[in-house]
Amino acid sequence: MIRHDYAFPLRIDAGSGQVARAGYADHVRQLIRQLLLTSPGERVCLPGFGCGLRRMVFAPQTDALAATAQIHVRQAVTAWLPDQVALTDVTVLAGADPGNDLDEGELLVTVRYTLVDTQTAATLTVRVV
Repeated sequence: MIRHDYAFPLRIDAGSGQVARAGYADHVRQLIRQLLLTSPGERVCLPGFGCGLRRMVFAPQTDALAATAQIHVRQAVTAWLPDQVALTDVTVLAGADPGNDLDEGELLVTVRYTLVDTQTAATLTVRVV
């Protein structure tokens, strides 16, 4: 069975004139991206939804910040998407590290996961500015 879900952001497909759809893997990637870039309290009907990463870009860029962000991502993904993904690894790089290619105040979050329905491995990298 081929599964299709609504695409995010919600939009009309120019070709069909209907709501755009995304395949299962793309849909889950979009869900994770939404979760990472949403701050708790931002959604009225789901006040606990989100990760709060955008607030962290204003904190001092240290290893402690990267570790805190990693914990927040792990907790959010396991709390909100346990039926969609099995989390494999989370890596967070902060902008203050001279070894990475980030500006001050940026975070680079890499989430490695396995899709529950298809048991395929996937990776999502999000730059938080």
